[in-house]
Amino acid sequence: MSKKDYYETLGVDKDASVDEVKKAYRKLARKYHPDVNKEANAEEKFKEVKDAYDVLSDPQKKSNYDQFGSAEPNQGFGGGGSGDFGGGFGDIFDMFFGGGGGGRRRDPNAPRQGADLQYTMTLAFKEAVFGKTTEIEIPKEETCGTCDGDGAKPGTSPQTCSKCGGAGQLNVEQNTPFGRVVNRRVCDNCQGTGKIIPEKCKTCGGRGRITRNKKISIKVPAGVDYGQQIRVSGQGEAGVNGGPPGDLYVVFDVQSHEFFEREGDDVFCEMPLTFAQAALGDEIEVPALSGKVKVKIPAGTQTGTSFRMRGKGIPNVHGRGHGDQHIKVKVIVPKKLSDDQKDLIREFAKVSGDSNVDEQHQNFFDKVKRAFRGD
Repeated sequence: MSKKDYYETLGVDKDASVDEVKKAYRKLARKYHPDVNKEANAEEKFKEVKDAYDVLSDPQKKSNYDQFGSAEPNQGFGGGGSGDFGGGFGDIFDMFFGGGGGGRRRDPNAPRQGADLQYTMTLAFKEAVFGKTTEIEIPKEETCGTCDGDGAKPGTSPQTCSKCGGAGQLNVEQNTPFGRVVNRRVCDNCQGTGKIIPEKCKTCGGRGRITRNKKISIKVPAGVDYGQQIRVSGQGEAGVNGGPPGDLYVVFDVQSHEFFEREGDDVFCEMPLTFAQAALGDEIEVPALSGKVKVKIPAGTQTGTSFRMRGKGIPNVHGRGHGDQHIKVKVIVPKKLSDDQKDLIREFAKVSGDSNVDEQHQNFFDKVKRAFRGD
């Protein structure tokens, strides 16, 4: 069974919906993100939350986890090994049967794909909503242009290792109570590469690769959300021995907004109303993601009432339309009243049979004004 309880990590029940899992993940990810939380264990907790979300948000992985205690169904049986039964059985086979696995060992000179890279991009709220094209600069390993990747000084060439014959491995014979056995070891002369470089390239020091900063153009899709990522094919590190390059994964960290709050493709906001607007009705202007929208407020509207504007939310990142904008109204009581205003309110309360007049202690008109300006 897995040592970690993913449900406990996210603080959700086992029957929690995908939306509930996502909401819990976003809350905890923002809390423990290393860019925000400077506690010593924040990064570790962030990774735990991310691992839990990756499993519980994927139906197949979740099913395997619920059944086996792991995201991989064969995890409880030593892990996947393509016939090696967890990576240890192949070595035992080689020890007792003299490396009879044939092609089980990888050719050190065979082409290999380069490593993948990951880059975290921080986006303002509206940049994530509308998308953008931008450039990033990342350090990455590339093939050395001086030696074309073979690590040798120009005019010279790598030589086949005389000790292992280019195999990169040595067969070490041992006598045991079971008889003579052969155990394979990495060649100590070439460190498993199968090659020796008599004169190393001065640019890369014989590595065949150099690290340099490279600018890459990134197209951020409209509607991308916190924690989502895109793959930029071929922009990872250079391949080995002529292999293809790896890929670049750009993970998005979306900042919160002062006025709007996002849930999926829907966006939520609060709008203040005066007592007169709520009681008599009015038509008000509401800040939306792409401008201002007029909304009719019916007479007698109570504080906390919500209105929905269809299609005024966030574009779906997969191109499946737009979400909605939800407006929650909040009736604001003025902090300062003239004597005449106070007398009128007392008279109204008396006529209404209600002598309790509550005052509003929080004013968020400033936030609304900034939202109108598009901040």
